[in-house]
Amino acid sequence: MQVTEEKKEETAGAELPEDTAALKKLLEDERAKSAEYLDSWRRAAADMSNYRKRMEKDASEMTKLANSVLIARLLPVLDDFDRALQTIPDNLRDFTWIDGVMLIARKMGAILESEGLKPIEALNKPFDPNVHEAVIHEETDQHEEGTVVAELQKGYKLGDRVLRPTMVKVAKKKGSSDG
Repeated sequence: MQVTEEKKEETAGAELPEDTAALKKLLEDERAKSAEYLDSWRRAAADMSNYRKRMEKDASEMTKLANSVLIARLLPVLDDFDRALQTIPDNLRDFTWIDGVMLIARKMGAILESEGLKPIEALNKPFDPNVHEAVIHEETDQHEEGTVVAELQKGYKLGDRVLRPTMVKVAKKKGSSDG
């Protein structure tokens, strides 16, 4: 009986390295698959995260665009308020309804300002074609050439973007040609 048990142990010992090698190979294959699946999952998670960020950015840009379109459409109303308030006769300035209209204009301006709208400073500044639109050149010796001498229509920026350039009158030296 001992002989058969020894033979069994020998045969079992002989089979064990083959089984171990096969098991090791199988384990390595499974580890490789696991690493591949983990890598694929990480890529998919990163793709999803990038997609979400891109969608959030697109939604934000769309909101900014919609706001800028609406604000640009309100600018003529703001201009009308400014013109109306500048032309109120002195004998009407003390009426409370005039104060009410002025309050409405200030509220509208404050709301637009809270959305990022800023007037473009132009008067007595050097002409800048990025933010100013020269509609008239005036020959003068009183101002340096290229200086804005009058603001004909107020311009605005929304954030860093020019929503509407300021229409201006620009100084030009007397006797110089427009070229």
